[in-house]
Amino acid sequence: MNQTNDAALAAAEAYNREFLVFSLGDEEYAVDILKVQEIRGYENVTRIANAPDFIKGVTNLRGVIVPIVDLRIKFHLDKVEYGGQTVVIVVNVEDRVVGIVVDGVSDVMTLSPDQIKPAPEFGVTLSSDFLSGLGSLEDRMLVIVDIDKLLTSDEMELVDRVAE
Repeated sequence: MNQTNDAALAAAEAYNREFLVFSLGDEEYAVDILKVQEIRGYENVTRIANAPDFIKGVTNLRGVIVPIVDLRIKFHLDKVEYGGQTVVIVVNVEDRVVGIVVDGVSDVMTLSPDQIKPAPEFGVTLSSDFLSGLGSLEDRMLVIVDIDKLLTSDEMELVDRVAE
C-alpha cells in the first residue's frame, strides 16, 4: 500500500507548477517560471518611432535585440513610475525573447492544480484572454498571466516588426 501512496504523491507533484510572482500596482501576478530567462534591473532603452506606448523600445542583451514591453502600460495602470524596485523579467516565448517591465518581483511559488481557479470574465485589469487562472495561497491571490497568449497576440506582432 505504501508504494501506491508514493506513486500518487509523485503524480500529484508532477502537476504542481512553479510561478515567478511579480507586482503591478497593488496586484500580484504570476508567470510560469519555465518561461523566465532572467531578471534584470530596468535600464534605459532605445525608443522606436511609431511603436505603441506599451513598447518602451529595445535593448541589446548580449548581442540579442530584445523588445521591452511595459506591462503596467499594457494593463492600463494609472501611475507608471520607474524606481529602484522596477525590474525587467526576460521571458522566452516561442523562440522570441522579450523583456517585460514590472514594479517588482517578490518570490517563486509552487501551486498545485487545486490552488488554481479559472479566471473570471470581469473585474480584472487585463483581458481574461491573457489569464490562465487565479492562484490562491493562504491570504494571497495571484493573477496568473498566460505569457504565451499575451506575447503572441496580434498586437504583439508589432514587437516583431519593431525588433527587425
